[in-house]
Amino acid sequence: MSHSPATALIAEDEPVLARGLAKMLGKIWPALQIKAIVHDGEEAALAVKQQRPDVIFLDIQMPVLNGLDAAERIVDNWPMDAALPLIVFVTAFDRFAVDAFERSAVDYVLKPVETQRLEKTCERLAARLKERQGQDAMAVAPLQALRHAAGTPQAGLPPLTIIQAGIGSTVHMVPVADIHYFEADDKYVRVITQDRELLIRTPLRDLMPRLDAQAFTQIHRGTLVRTTLIDKVIREDTGRIFLHLRGRDERLSVSRSYAHLFKPM
Repeated sequence: MSHSPATALIAEDEPVLARGLAKMLGKIWPALQIKAIVHDGEEAALAVKQQRPDVIFLDIQMPVLNGLDAAERIVDNWPMDAALPLIVFVTAFDRFAVDAFERSAVDYVLKPVETQRLEKTCERLAARLKERQGQDAMAVAPLQALRHAAGTPQAGLPPLTIIQAGIGSTVHMVPVADIHYFEADDKYVRVITQDRELLIRTPLRDLMPRLDAQAFTQIHRGTLVRTTLIDKVIREDTGRIFLHLRGRDERLSVSRSYAHLFKPM
């Protein structure tokens, strides 16, 4: 194993499993420095911002913020001029979800973690870190597939055509065709149409599998816009990207995870 002075962070809500993973990594990759071990996704996003590790081992099912949301937040908040950390998901998910993770993360490791599998992961990570030496930044595959995997629809459910939004004792029936965009807002999701704004409690990740993928485009971990209303995309000198929807005044932020969707032809 390479003696590269790489650094890592482990996010695992089970302390025993976290310590076990750290111990295994210590034997397989002695030069790897574990900068922090945290136990929920919120802690992970904060610790990554502070520690700036080369590698992140992320559990999927964690409290406060799951591994998928934590990964997107980490990527969104990472400096535009710095190489992104290499993300490895540690998961007990079934194979159908793992296939999606493999397309979007550097690697995945199934629980219970086996030494031989972890050795292959560490070899892959060391090779990737060596490859990017001398580079100013490196792009990672988008995390959109992870988002869809997390909200894989139940077989046979038809696409939504109506969103039911309750206000007091009244339930408003909002045609999906009238919706300009969805935006996560704390414990709610804002549903924005041409002339009104409503709140629903259904998480965005649960809505997405029931919406026509051709009709809506995800531009941020908490924002889904009607594709045909996208009018223009603005890239600022800082690297941040915003878009305007036709007929609307506000501008919406495009996260780094989805910036690849808005390149000139």
